[in-house]
Amino acid sequence: MATVWAFVEQDGQGPTTLGLELLAKARELGETTALLLGAGSDSVFAALGEHGATRVLHLDPGADLPSAPLAAALAERARSDSPDLILLGQAYNDRDIAGRLAARLGVGVLSNANDVRLTETAVEADHEIFGGAQIATATLSQKPFIVLVRPKSFVAQAVGGESPSVEKVELPDVGAAGAHIVESHVEEREGPQLAEASIVVSGGRGLGSPEAYQLVEQLGRELRAATGATRAIVDAGWVPYAKQVGQTGKTVKPDVYIACGISGAMQHLVGMKDSKTIIAINKDPDAPIFSVADLGVVGDVHKVLPKLIEALQQR
Repeated sequence: MATVWAFVEQDGQGPTTLGLELLAKARELGETTALLLGAGSDSVFAALGEHGATRVLHLDPGADLPSAPLAAALAERARSDSPDLILLGQAYNDRDIAGRLAARLGVGVLSNANDVRLTETAVEADHEIFGGAQIATATLSQKPFIVLVRPKSFVAQAVGGESPSVEKVELPDVGAAGAHIVESHVEEREGPQLAEASIVVSGGRGLGSPEAYQLVEQLGRELRAATGATRAIVDAGWVPYAKQVGQTGKTVKPDVYIACGISGAMQHLVGMKDSKTIIAINKDPDAPIFSVADLGVVGDVHKVLPKLIEALQQR
């Protein structure tokens, strides 16, 4: 049986959803070890076991930036344990660690994958291209295989596994490659978050002004939804980057996605096209967003959204 390592970051009191998604795929492919980044706790370790990890390698960098020391420690451990496959997510720390780890081990990395398969001699990874219109498959034949996976590619689901064995991995001194965190700021967040929300309301350049984005926020409150945005209005400074949905932002897969004044550029479609139900509001009947929408409203968002909000408030 193949041995698979899955990188899981601790967020607050529990594992991230992305990490649990990787565990879901890892347990499908072989014997699973979770690489936990964070302070750890009995409840966190138990959660990893419930999602299929039989072993946990616990890596806690404390107040240091994690990438350099984790990559050094994992490279040393990979040489002795010889895992077949190392799965990481398409996220900040994951990407940094993957690149450093690959350089230390002298192997390649496959990134932005949405499915992974093991053969007798290689790993195969599927990647969406042309906005998801086609699937390209890439392979690596030199172990350990390192693959970065897009969020929402797999479903995080507990399987009731037993508590895993836990081993604390000491992190080496990496000298000038390391960095110490002297201060951190936590972004204030209210309501449902993009990655987990069952309803997402997003706005695009068709809103016309940053003030008009308040219509998106108001509709989001009425629906108890998370609010998102296209890259265009993020780059314009209308909303923070944390709200960006798309290839260079967050990938979402809610039950309902409402696109307000969004034309449907390929970069944005990649991040939301797998939503169960897509509702598009745009005054241009030829807007590309309608090609993926289940329900399309051809109209001015400045007229449609207030009416929709009014109807919700009267219910």
